[in-house]
Amino acid sequence: MSTTRTQGISLITATAVVVANMIGTGVFTSLGFQVGDLPSGFTIMMLWLVGGVCAFCGAVCYGELAAALPRSGGEYHFLSRIFHPAVGFLSGWLSITVGFAAPIALAAMAFGKYFSTIFPHAPVTTWSLVMVWVITLVHVGGIHVAARFQNLATWLKVALIGVFIGAGYWLATGQPVRFTPAADDLQLIGSRPFAVSLVYVMYSYAGWNAATYIVGEIRNPQRNVPRAIALGTLLVTVLYLALNAVFLHAAPMSELAGKLDVGHVAAEHIFGITGGKIMSGLICLGLASSISAMTWLGPRVLHTMGEDMKILGPLAECDQRGVPVTGLFVQLAIVITLLLTASFNTVLTAVQFSIQLGSFATVVGLIVLRFKQPDLPRPYRCWGYPFTPLLFLAISLWMMVFLMLDTVTREASLYGLGLILLGWIIYLVSPRTPRAA
Repeated sequence: MSTTRTQGISLITATAVVVANMIGTGVFTSLGFQVGDLPSGFTIMMLWLVGGVCAFCGAVCYGELAAALPRSGGEYHFLSRIFHPAVGFLSGWLSITVGFAAPIALAAMAFGKYFSTIFPHAPVTTWSLVMVWVITLVHVGGIHVAARFQNLATWLKVALIGVFIGAGYWLATGQPVRFTPAADDLQLIGSRPFAVSLVYVMYSYAGWNAATYIVGEIRNPQRNVPRAIALGTLLVTVLYLALNAVFLHAAPMSELAGKLDVGHVAAEHIFGITGGKIMSGLICLGLASSISAMTWLGPRVLHTMGEDMKILGPLAECDQRGVPVTGLFVQLAIVITLLLTASFNTVLTAVQFSIQLGSFATVVGLIVLRFKQPDLPRPYRCWGYPFTPLLFLAISLWMMVFLMLDTVTREASLYGLGLILLGWIIYLVSPRTPRAA
């Protein structure tokens, strides 16, 4: 294990994985689902700020857990250690079914949609399938090939967003949008549409915990994992606020409402039709980096679960370069199934409810671990404890309650609970003897 960590990926690459997981489908697609019910620039900015604060609070909590319990696997490992292997299994089961495969499918759907704005006759689903196959084959090539691709694609994406933000402020004809608070904004912020819109925002921020899934592949993980999580989350929060402000500044809300490709709509207003197609092509490259990052992480959870449970033993197998090839193709099969059978909104709501529930349980676990093992070595301690975990839990609970109460999102949320029930049944009938110590 020590050799792997000495020769593993750097802090820069770990941060790139976090950034790539976060900046993907959500920020280029979700604004269109928000402006209809929240027609206020200030309210939209507060929505993205609340999401950033929640993500940062979660990030510093996960940083402590990753430093205290250093092993790949993310929530599966943390919850197994803190509560019970059954709880960890349910979290890992969600990671297998929706935690990574569904976001990959969503990013691939967005890729196909943006690609069709460049080539209108290109079949959206076909290009989505081509992209997930290509990225999977890149990762079959080994960790160093994947790391080089990840660094290049991620920092190119960050540069693209920087150019887009600068051009939007300098070249776009400003829309009559208000970014200062007004009397009715407080009512909007406390409304059900704000809480439901937070689902899309938190999906955009999902991935701040990415480095915890590959702890075993990061150099000096007890130092670099918390840093990667915190740095990546702060950088993405700033970029999200600026990017959504540009979308609202460049394009009328009436044109953004209900649109999946809001980046293309804004780009046409900034650069014209041809420039909009060029920007859509660059956004496609950015989505490729997100697909790559999630393709990297998902099989590592499968690998860790396979080490612990006999029934999942084949998923722990790696080739001579340490690549979990079986896990990669199992994940690919789930992604393809979602691409061929599910709609964007249904997948997004189901996955976000499940992701938030897993993160909620993990942050509760941080508090429980402080009481159960106060003397456990903690190379990094959660900044702002106990206020940061409590704030994360409050925002998460508020959002999940509204998801269950809202008639539009309740059905998709129940899909997430149904997956948990199915995972519990699988755990009950599975052999309990660990495959490895």
